Amino acid sequence: MSTEQPDPDAPADTEDERISAKLFEQYSVDDIEYDDPSTRRYITVTPVAHTMGRHANKQFKKSEISIVERLINRLMQTEENTGKKQQATQIVRDAFATIESRTEENPVQVLVTAVENSGPREETVRLKYGGISVPKAVDVAPQRRVDQALKFIARGVKQNSYKTKTTAAEALAQQLIGAADYDLQTYAISQKEEKERVAAAAR
Repeated sequence: MSTEQPDPDAPADTEDERISAKLFEQYSVDDIEYDDPSTRRYITVTPVAHTMGRHANKQFKKSEISIVERLINRLMQTEENTGKKQQATQIVRDAFATIESRTEENPVQVLVTAVENSGPREETVRLKYGGISVPKAVDVAPQRRVDQALKFIARGVKQNSYKTKTTAAEALAQQLIGAADYDLQTYAISQKEEKERVAAAAR
């Protein structure tokens, strides 16, 4: 039996080791590339997919939540899925597995690219002049662009999977892959293009 005692002043580990947590214990959240500098600070990527609502009552703190959890929360915002977070999380898990097998890319990177591509840069507001309502084109704030992108993706998932043979996970995978590739047939991209077209006509 060894009688040697460890030195209390010595460091616990002298080797240069980095332990990086992974999303769903599978997908790395390191080295994510951002193509749009305006939305970068509002697209947070962390390995945590469930913060248990700790930011719910703080204004604008939603941007500190992982973009994956924000997508999960968006998928719950329908009459049928309200409050079913475990179910929504499993849908995202299955969709990420499908994306990885089809594209051989990190699904988190595909999601970030899809959100960047789906956020409209311009939209219209209604201004009243003497009782007459006139549309006016305005720039969209970066945080709202991310919100709109998540909304379009979630709506596309519901439209393609509700009362059809396509599962929600399959529909989500199609939406994310299509949006990341800027496919105009994808619901999110088509909605973005429509908003920008209407805004261009109201300049």
